[in-house]
Amino acid sequence: MDNRTLKDLLYEQVARVGKALASPKRLEILEMLAQGEKAVESVGAEVAIDVKLASAHLKALKEARLVQVRRDGKRMIYRLSGTDVAQLGVTLRQVAEEHLVELRLALQQMMAEPERLAQVGRKELLAQAKRGEVIVLDVRPPQEFDTAHLPYARSVPLSELAHRLAELPRDVEIVAYCRGPFCLMSDEAVKLLREHGYQARKTFDGVNEWQAAGLPVKRG
Repeated sequence: MDNRTLKDLLYEQVARVGKALASPKRLEILEMLAQGEKAVESVGAEVAIDVKLASAHLKALKEARLVQVRRDGKRMIYRLSGTDVAQLGVTLRQVAEEHLVELRLALQQMMAEPERLAQVGRKELLAQAKRGEVIVLDVRPPQEFDTAHLPYARSVPLSELAHRLAELPRDVEIVAYCRGPFCLMSDEAVKLLREHGYQARKTFDGVNEWQAAGLPVKRG
């Protein structure tokens, strides 16, 4: 094999990953799977597509070796091939945010009320949570919390929050988080908490962003 042919082959293999990522739904699916393994039916429901289309997207990701699959009875259960795949998603989004003004404008719409955003950095938030000065609230589904969560976080899924408000202190600020910057569950949680008189903010960080920054997460 001559040098040109070899070089073309090398880039072709790397391009397999790029091709697999060239779909908004596949990027969202990777973010879902970064929260923990999921059945194909759950994947479809989460990203608002039917099972057949979800299977096709998962097949493309599997062919690029970005996801793996196992059978559980009649169900097909998918997971990421490694933590590096989750970090790839974070890096890709960060590069897009740095260079695409359209993405920055869209994110600014999500930050239209800056008083609802946590005003401290990751390490300070961790220190405050350790000292009990804030409650870090994970509003994702419980199985995602069990897979991995931020240190000192308390699990109260968004679907249960309205019925579990009494469990939360009113004299301590609550910082909610979900799956990352594009996830809106934490926005809904903050809105609900504020309507009931709680001090509440959100952080754009999810577990993936926390790990990509080299900070610890808790598992189980």
